[in-house]
Amino acid sequence: MADSLRDQLLKSGLVQKLKAEAKPEPKGAGGKPARSDARPGPRPPQGKPPARGDGHRGGPARPQGGGEPDLAQAYALRARTEREERERAQREAEQKAREKRERKDKLARLLNGKALNVADAEHARHFEHGGKIRRVYCTQDQLAALNRGELAIVQQNGRYLIVGSDVGAEVKNVWGEALVLLVDPNAPVEDDVPADLIW
Repeated sequence: MADSLRDQLLKSGLVQKLKAEAKPEPKGAGGKPARSDARPGPRPPQGKPPARGDGHRGGPARPQGGGEPDLAQAYALRARTEREERERAQREAEQKAREKRERKDKLARLLNGKALNVADAEHARHFEHGGKIRRVYCTQDQLAALNRGELAIVQQNGRYLIVGSDVGAEVKNVWGEALVLLVDPNAPVEDDVPADLIW
């Protein structure tokens, strides 16, 4: 039987000769042969570069100079802005409520004892207020005086009060919304309905 190539090489002595010439290379880290031409010192990083531009793997990102604020700072800024808006709106509402209370108090002092309403008045004087037709009961003389502009109608706490025209003018200066009716006798007539018509 013919010898195999390996057997023939062993007999001739070539295999031993090749083994002696090929010295085993020293093993490096990870079982890989070390390179003989490698320079000592730090090796360049292998694998993927860091995900963030901060030079650290896995650490929290820090904004670079001139960069955008991070998410926590954005939420804090937004919360502070919303809180300031709420506080400003609350201050404005409190200021308006305080001014309204002051006007109501001043109106009450102004109208104290000056209402001319008669309890058993039978004539109704109709007028428009708040988008609706309202009425106040007055005497025949008061009705004529209202139509001539000598009397005025003022609203206070949901009631309509008949007052003198001078008081009506003062009410207009204090709180214009409270003055409901003050006829200007010099105003041009808009229609041909008589002012003293009872309807």
